[in-house]
Amino acid sequence: QVQLVESGGGLVQAGGSLRLSCAASGRTFSRYAMGWFRQAPGKEREFVAAISGRYTYSTYYADSVKGRFTISRDNAKTTVYLQMNSLKPEDTAVYYCATDSTSAVDTHRPWDYWGQGTQVTVSS
Repeated sequence: QVQLVESGGGLVQAGGSLRLSCAASGRTFSRYAMGWFRQAPGKEREFVAAISGRYTYSTYYADSVKGRFTISRDNAKTTVYLQMNSLKPEDTAVYYCATDSTSAVDTHRPWDYWGQGTQVTVSS
C-alpha cells in the first residue's frame, strides 16, 4: 500500500521560504514520478511541480512558481522535497504530495496516490 506523508508547512511572511517534505513508502520509490499540487480556498486543485522517475528525473513547474520553487527527490530516503522561496500571499494553499503509476510526468490526468496535505500560509 502506497503511503505519502507530507510535512514542513506553516505560516511565513511574504518573501520568506519553506521546505516541504513528502515521505513515501509501499513501493519502489525511484521508479515513479512524484509531484506537488495545491488547493487554495474556493479554488480547484492545481499542479505546482513534478519530477519524473528513473532514469531521467526531469523537473516540471507551473508558470506561477517557476524560478521560485524547486522540486527534488532523495531516492535513498524515499522522500521528495519542495523548496519554496520568495513566497507570496497567493501561494497560500494546502499542498499535496502525489505519485503516479508511471515514471513520466503527466499533469493532465489524475494521479494515483495522494498524501493528506499540509497547510502553507503566507502573510502579507
